[in-house]
Amino acid sequence: MELYQDIPRICTAIAEWGACVAYLYLLKKERMRSLSFWTVSILVLAVQSVFLVVTTHVPVILWNPCMAAAAGIMFLYLMWGGEMSLYGGWYCCARAFLLSELIASLEWQIFTFFQAEGYDCLWLQILLFALVYLACFGLTLHLERPFLTQDYIRQLTVREGMAATGIVVCIFAFSNLSFVYSGAPFTSSFRADIFTIRTLVDFGGVMVLYVYQSRICEYMAEHELSAMNAILKSQYDQYRNYQDSLDLIHMKYHDLKHQITALRAETDEDRRRKWLDAMEEEVSAFETMHKTGNQVLDTILAAKAFQCRKQKIQITCVADGKLLDHMHVTDICSMFGNALDNAIEHVTMLADEEKRLIHVSVSARKGFVFIKIENYCQEAIRKNENGFLDTTKADRQNHGYGLRSIYAAAQKYGGSADVTQENNWFELKILMPRG
Repeated sequence: MELYQDIPRICTAIAEWGACVAYLYLLKKERMRSLSFWTVSILVLAVQSVFLVVTTHVPVILWNPCMAAAAGIMFLYLMWGGEMSLYGGWYCCARAFLLSELIASLEWQIFTFFQAEGYDCLWLQILLFALVYLACFGLTLHLERPFLTQDYIRQLTVREGMAATGIVVCIFAFSNLSFVYSGAPFTSSFRADIFTIRTLVDFGGVMVLYVYQSRICEYMAEHELSAMNAILKSQYDQYRNYQDSLDLIHMKYHDLKHQITALRAETDEDRRRKWLDAMEEEVSAFETMHKTGNQVLDTILAAKAFQCRKQKIQITCVADGKLLDHMHVTDICSMFGNALDNAIEHVTMLADEEKRLIHVSVSARKGFVFIKIENYCQEAIRKNENGFLDTTKADRQNHGYGLRSIYAAAQKYGGSADVTQENNWFELKILMPRG
């Protein structure tokens, strides 16, 4: 038997299919529990295997189109199984294709080495096939798990997809150049060297893509941190503006009370008295509104109450603000400001004004501070794998940070936050140890 034969196409097909399954496991693990998923997956494996085996002896000029077609099958499988965007499927397909090239090349080179040493038997090939493929896929899952998430895939743009594709095309062309033309630099006419070049170049390409992905994740994390800091600063600036405005309002209302007293002493007309009574009731209502015992929370609630009044939203509050005295002012602003902004934004869209309801509560529970901010919500909410809500807004990259900042503020004090929906009520629940 001739040594250093090319990789059996059935092995390449299994490597390509296995790489897709590995990425789908990272992105849609829950979907793999269904029988329909594995039925379609086995069908894809059969199609991929038949296609590559049938095209084994095509002319060199048709080899690249055949490999492109095989990559196309992988792309369609990933798009179906991962339910991802076009850019996400594109990116994952490029990475899975190069990974499969490396695994198939590495296993076959190890086998041909033993074959050259005289260990040429079927059971050795099967054993090496199982060990190398399982080890490589297992290592891939371990390395990719922290980075390759649904949230990461959703934020990918055409730039990342084009960059990954460009890297894979260059690596694939360079690693297989010796099979087409052996007289160029960095190529060889020796079969063993050709195999070594292919494996090492594929390995280098996979590492380049891994580093590239790590850098994208770092950039996304920096962008998220910057956005959350901007939101935190915005909420704090709003609080300062609210506080200044409310101080002026208090002065005006204080002066108004004296004016009412003077007017009441000057006339006793029935109509004027009713009008004065209404003014005095409004002043009294303002003075007693949202006295929680925490100045920061009182300021935020008062400002949001004015906003709710304009939007015909009914907001109620039962809160012991002293439980928040251990929290920094910026964290209180971030937590309650973002939560109330989200609630107001949602209920404002309700056509029925009677359903525009928001309730805030802060209470003590067995050594913990329990915060619940709820609003009426008719639409079903959806969470991603990180526990965050899937935004319905078109600009996904610049939304959702308000809720993340709430989660971060709760975790800062050793607590946690979660969102639920029950009986058409959206509930944000925060539990923190008492300070």
